[in-house]
Amino acid sequence: MGSTAAQVIRRAQLYVPGSSMRFLEKSRGMKAVDSVAYDLEDSVTPSKKPEGRRNILEILNRDRVPGIREQAVRINSVGSGFALDDLTEILKGKNLDCLVVPKVDAASDLHFVTDVIRQKLPERHAEGSTNPIKIVALVESARSVMDLASIVKASPYLSGLTFAAEDFALDLSITRTPDLHEFMYARSAIVTAARAANLPSTLDLVSTTFRGEEGKQYLQNESENGKRFGFNGKQCIHPDQVATVQEVFSPSPEEAEWAVRVVLCDKKADEQGRGAWTLDGKMIDVPVVGKAKAIVAKAEVCGIDVGALRERFKDEEPQ
Repeated sequence: MGSTAAQVIRRAQLYVPGSSMRFLEKSRGMKAVDSVAYDLEDSVTPSKKPEGRRNILEILNRDRVPGIREQAVRINSVGSGFALDDLTEILKGKNLDCLVVPKVDAASDLHFVTDVIRQKLPERHAEGSTNPIKIVALVESARSVMDLASIVKASPYLSGLTFAAEDFALDLSITRTPDLHEFMYARSAIVTAARAANLPSTLDLVSTTFRGEEGKQYLQNESENGKRFGFNGKQCIHPDQVATVQEVFSPSPEEAEWAVRVVLCDKKADEQGRGAWTLDGKMIDVPVVGKAKAIVAKAEVCGIDVGALRERFKDEEPQ
């Protein structure tokens, strides 16, 4: 099949309606977005779904553009009656990297998708394959949250979990508020389950307020809230959201500097046979070093000049 996508990091995943060729074309002109999810679900009416499949397939069979790291497709839910038709058509796309599966209420939903992609594309899903189609599952209901332990183990191709707040609020008859306190349990459960299963992506809820200076600040605050909760990315519904979201979910300059200093000093401490040491007056232990290494790895993928930071702090010593 198509060329392997660049290393995936999903700070932002932008939904683009599959029924609009104009929007699909426009998305290919974006300067930098981690993941674009061409949508066949909520933004496409039932009568437009065949057209949406054709549009998206045409896009997936074009040459890649440099501004998009990952090309994903959000299919319809397994229980909708549209999923098999979606997969049958979309899996013909030579540059398809990821399937976004909505309304995953149980492991059986991912078993179905996994069986189909293995049957349709056995060469990409053979043992040892380095380029299987990845799966991101949307958590949208109380049942889904209660079944996370089995969902995260349901497919070897599962690459992330996404919190769909609006459907979750509908299911529980709760009202979304600006501080998002009503979602605390579900959001914590999602990031914890994903971490326990070593999934690379946890995508937070869509921000529906983003226009104007006030809206942009709201998006900034909501993204920072998600990062504090442990999410490493966020869903976007408009191209104007992407830059803000990706900046928040990237290591800040201060975070990158601290992480590089910790990694450099830890290596020196290890060579000196020192099991305990400090940096800036704070004790550095194994978990802290692990966090620093993860930040350095993410900074490299995000395009931060880690080499320059290593050179800048090369003479620093553990305290």
